[in-house]
Amino acid sequence: RMDQALLLVRNELPAQGLRLAALSGSCHQCLYQFLAFIPPSNGSLRKPGMAAVMVDTQHPLTLLLNGSVGDRELCKIQYHFGEFGNYSLVVKTLSTSAKTVSCDLVINEGPINSYLPILFAFLVYMGILAILIVGRLFMKIDPVRNWVYKKLNPRETDRLINSELGSPNTTDSVSSDPTPRLWSTASRQRLRSLDTFRGLSLIIMVFVNYGGGKYWFFKHESWNGKLHFPSALFSRFVFIMGTSISLSLSSMLRWGSSKRKVLRKILWRSFLLILLGIIVVNPNYCLGPLSWDNLRIPGVLQRLGFTYLVVAALELLFTRAGSESGTLESPCPALQDILPYWPQWIFILMLEVIWLCLTFLLPVPGCPRGYLGPGGIGDFGNYPNCTGGAAGYIDRLLLGEKHIYQHPSSSVIYQTTMPYDPEGILGTINTIFMAFLGLQAGKIILSYKDQHKQIMSRFFIWSIVMGIISAILTKCSKEEGFIPINKNLWSVSYVTTMSCFAFVLLLLIYYLVDVKRLWSGAPFFYPGMNSILVYTGHEVFENYFPFKWKMQDSQSHAEHLTQNLTATTLWVIISYLLYRRRIFWKI
Repeated sequence: RMDQALLLVRNELPAQGLRLAALSGSCHQCLYQFLAFIPPSNGSLRKPGMAAVMVDTQHPLTLLLNGSVGDRELCKIQYHFGEFGNYSLVVKTLSTSAKTVSCDLVINEGPINSYLPILFAFLVYMGILAILIVGRLFMKIDPVRNWVYKKLNPRETDRLINSELGSPNTTDSVSSDPTPRLWSTASRQRLRSLDTFRGLSLIIMVFVNYGGGKYWFFKHESWNGKLHFPSALFSRFVFIMGTSISLSLSSMLRWGSSKRKVLRKILWRSFLLILLGIIVVNPNYCLGPLSWDNLRIPGVLQRLGFTYLVVAALELLFTRAGSESGTLESPCPALQDILPYWPQWIFILMLEVIWLCLTFLLPVPGCPRGYLGPGGIGDFGNYPNCTGGAAGYIDRLLLGEKHIYQHPSSSVIYQTTMPYDPEGILGTINTIFMAFLGLQAGKIILSYKDQHKQIMSRFFIWSIVMGIISAILTKCSKEEGFIPINKNLWSVSYVTTMSCFAFVLLLLIYYLVDVKRLWSGAPFFYPGMNSILVYTGHEVFENYFPFKWKMQDSQSHAEHLTQNLTATTLWVIISYLLYRRRIFWKI
């Protein structure tokens, strides 16, 4: 199967059998997992003992061979197997007198290069991009543009030529094009970089949710550590939601909406997001009608809805006169985007204190206090039912085991059996913190309106500050820090690290799209304008054609990648067509 190789173990030792166990390189402080028993060789028939096992190819493995006599360790081999490869492990005695055992790994059939489909897909998309760029350059040439318009609409062209108006005017032809101008006066009032940032995060999230070609690096990290591509997506979406809250509330108050009216809109939008998540996105209606018995309560939209409610209400509650126009006076101009909002910072810091107290001080039955591990075979199997520590315990206690996520990412590597929800209750506190940091980015834009250098320098400073905090919390290590980076827990170090990258990414997109206007934001700008529709739609229609079809070879990365990229591209096209028709689903 995908991400597997065949290992044939050949035991030429006449006196004892072998026990083969393996340990994944991505499994921290884990127990070796038994793979197979290899019988001793039959000396009279000169027939070695044989066993065939499937080994994982996603991460390096450590193979451990113990003899059945005295359970003595015979050899230990570290190796990264290749996908669909065929290997032999030959165990034999080199010297009978010294009882020296050798273990030789032989490649019978080389693995395939499973990354070639990614390279091919990259070249295809780069080719399409090159064609679009060349086509756009050609359309700037008057004769070419006139010829294209004549071919696309010959009747209209002939009518203009034969009418009293004479030859058609170039400006009329261009203005008749229904395509909205990218840099019109109206669009300049809206920061395209925010929609581009949101759309970029959303489209990659859609691709990952559809399977990411079944590549391991497009999946969430099992527990602590490496920031796989998917780990940053939801956090960026939360971050830019906070930025949008700052700008949208400022706009509504500036146009005369009362705080009571704005609060009603906040409550209604939060309610709809949570309802969409529970009723529309979470259930799989292909498996039957909606049932409360095993309905998952937490989820992405639910967390977005609650986070939006808290952050937007917080911003509305402490908004002061002049903040909607960015003209608040501050005793320290260098901190004019921070000091006027000190009550909000106190509230956020109180939430973080609550998270720290619950995470490290709450007693969890059968688990050590302050446990942050995955449970299962992690931590040498001492706490198999402690997945997520206090975070998992709170969800199971308040929501019930049947109403949270049943297949967490830790179940693959760490072989956990307890349900755990990465969008659970306790992690929502740090999601609010992430959105608040995005809100801070919006305040920077408002406080330094049209001062591009100030805005970009503030983004850079915030990125540095968040990076330093992350380095302190994690000790720049995967597992040994005070609070490791963990997307499942939404640890505070995860938030500071992701916000560090988010500020940098927003700085780059803001510079390219809104400052220098070197990039229109396409194609990510279009799904960014219809984010709720695209996210909800891709979840609801995930198992329907043309987003999914029956594959000829379900063990092929190429087929999965083709299907997932096709589905993702279709949502980009759909969002573009909706943008052309000025259809935006806002709640």
